[in-house]
Amino acid sequence: MAPNSKAPEALAALTDSPFDFPATGMLHFRDMISTTTYVFDLDGVMYLGDTQIPYATEAVERLRAAGKNVYFLTNNSGRTRASYCEKLKAVNGLDAPESEIFTSAYATALYLKGHGAEGKTAFVIGEAGLAAELSEVGGLQTVTVADSVDPNTIDYVVVGIDRQFTYDKLRFAHAAIKQGHAQFIATNRDATFPLEHGEIPGGGSIVASVATATGIEPITIGKPETHAYEAILQTAGVNAAESVMIGDRLDTDIAVGKRAGARTVLVLTGVTSEAAANSAPENWRPDVIIGDLRGLE
Repeated sequence: MAPNSKAPEALAALTDSPFDFPATGMLHFRDMISTTTYVFDLDGVMYLGDTQIPYATEAVERLRAAGKNVYFLTNNSGRTRASYCEKLKAVNGLDAPESEIFTSAYATALYLKGHGAEGKTAFVIGEAGLAAELSEVGGLQTVTVADSVDPNTIDYVVVGIDRQFTYDKLRFAHAAIKQGHAQFIATNRDATFPLEHGEIPGGGSIVASVATATGIEPITIGKPETHAYEAILQTAGVNAAESVMIGDRLDTDIAVGKRAGARTVLVLTGVTSEAAANSAPENWRPDVIIGDLRGLE
């Protein structure tokens, strides 16, 4: 997947320059008449960093006014759902309850709880949002390197974005997985994520370091795996054919929609160019490409 290196410039130009609609052979959004549920990615779709992407808020409000279900699905595990509610309000002016927010951290907690992890111990390489969801939703006891625990007592090593990642954390994770019996869980495998002025390393780069050190591949929960998307469908009480996934990445957003059996819309305000989408393999190729969220009409 080729990143859209001109994303910041394109964002600045949105208010002045309308985008063309889909390439030949792709479905026009107007054809999606049976859609009841819209699932939006956040970074690169609703905002870039702390900058609102033009037309994103209006698109959500228009769908809500039409009686549609709206959910937000992000692979970023660093924040709690409550924190994302606050960010959507601050950046986009949107009121979104926690019940509409699905993060890879929340999905990981749901997955572990559903697999009998309540009361067990997780070593967390991640930020406050991940630890909070694992504890409050998953019912796990979370520990860090600062807790000076025996690696052999760890049941799970859970890895997400961690902007304070250190060699000591990597060493402890290695010991818990290789010397102990800990299961390796990744919130997501995104190598990067977009900000206003370009990309920065994502949680997947940290997951990769643990995988390289241990020689063990993790169970991955976030997009393109369908755990979180299926939880949204269950919450909404709809089937995948009634839903559409709207995102800016082919390998996560579009791929999860395809795997789940949903319609897919690529918006060009994030990391992917139209040329990359048109040349992508079938399982990454969106049904619709739009320049910005004015296309959701």
